[in-house]
Amino acid sequence: MTTLIVNIKELLQVRENSILKVSGAEMAILPTLKNAFLLIKDDLIADFGTMTDLPKITVDTTIDATGKMILPSWCDSHTHIVYAGNREQEFVDRINGMTYEEIANRGGGILNSAKKLNETSAEEIYIQSKARLEEVMQLGTGAVEIKSGYGLTVEGELKMLRVIQQLSQNYPITIKTTFLGAHAFPSAFKDNKKGYIDCIINEMIPEIAKNKLADFIDVFCETGYFSVKETEQIMEAGIQFGLKPKIHVNQFNSIGGIQAGVKYKALSVDHLEIMKPEDIESLKNTETMPVALPSCSYFLSIPYTPAREMISAGLPLALATDYNPGSTPSGNMNFVVATACIKMKMTPEEAINAATLNGAYAMGISKTHGSITKGKKANLIITKAIPSYYQLPYAFGSNLIDKVILDGKII
Repeated sequence: MTTLIVNIKELLQVRENSILKVSGAEMAILPTLKNAFLLIKDDLIADFGTMTDLPKITVDTTIDATGKMILPSWCDSHTHIVYAGNREQEFVDRINGMTYEEIANRGGGILNSAKKLNETSAEEIYIQSKARLEEVMQLGTGAVEIKSGYGLTVEGELKMLRVIQQLSQNYPITIKTTFLGAHAFPSAFKDNKKGYIDCIINEMIPEIAKNKLADFIDVFCETGYFSVKETEQIMEAGIQFGLKPKIHVNQFNSIGGIQAGVKYKALSVDHLEIMKPEDIESLKNTETMPVALPSCSYFLSIPYTPAREMISAGLPLALATDYNPGSTPSGNMNFVVATACIKMKMTPEEAINAATLNGAYAMGISKTHGSITKGKKANLIITKAIPSYYQLPYAFGSNLIDKVILDGKII
């Protein structure tokens, strides 16, 4: 199956040589080709160039993209898409003055979602989750990481991970799976934190590894959740079973989680709303990708990740949605890119790099995703006719996507 796209107004994120990520000043550079063509063979990018260099070839399908832009599909490296029910009441409680922490302390938040998930069948969770997955695919996401963490029991966590596995088998979107049993301490272990950590390490992790249900391990390293020492203990256990760390850090407090992530070679450290100078310093010259979640800051009215300071320090940065029922009930990466520009003062070039190539890196897939490179996955967004790619963050409330191509096929 061959598809030729012609008359592309501008082809974005063109990388002749495959690179894994961009950092610092490089983030402001977005390579593009104007008046371009793109050739897809089966599910891969086979060729691209300017229309003046278009070879004479016979193809199965031709798409005319006059006036339109093409870019790699979004790579959303941090989501909690698989969950049961919603937390609409907590949304209203916050409007009425309660904080995220206050809601959590009364049994809301993550524990509320865990209760609902454990009461809901796997079949029903799948039905609810696939609707969310289908929506983000239509919004241009071509690769997504999905976490467990609303089970908080052996059975609940396994149920979530199997639903994620089922989604991965049934949809063309690339899915990476993260085990997040250390999302919160369940009510049954409120006075026995060591007991729950033992359960994660001795029961959950070996079972998940045996059944190959996860790629990564995550911990919510935060005051009132898991301490740095506990986070290190859980990361260490996961690494022994082949699970690479990706951890939640610095959402409300800076307690040393970033340094722990770097120490254990975490693939990414995510949230980063509260960043001290020493946190930025500790990420320099490491293989760990910092990930910002601007729509979480928007929804909770908490600080935004200090992108300008981090990029000025030479760091890379990725953007993700944090799609979850409590703090970000949206998987719209277009809104994330716009919010990063509007609220975090990232340029459109930086934001697109952060949501494509660097997002792919934060999932360990930047060799196959995140840029227009020969041999990479043909996961693409075709925009509507727009004056420039600045329109993508500028017209933040408009749907500017005409078509989404995943695995070489229009969805």
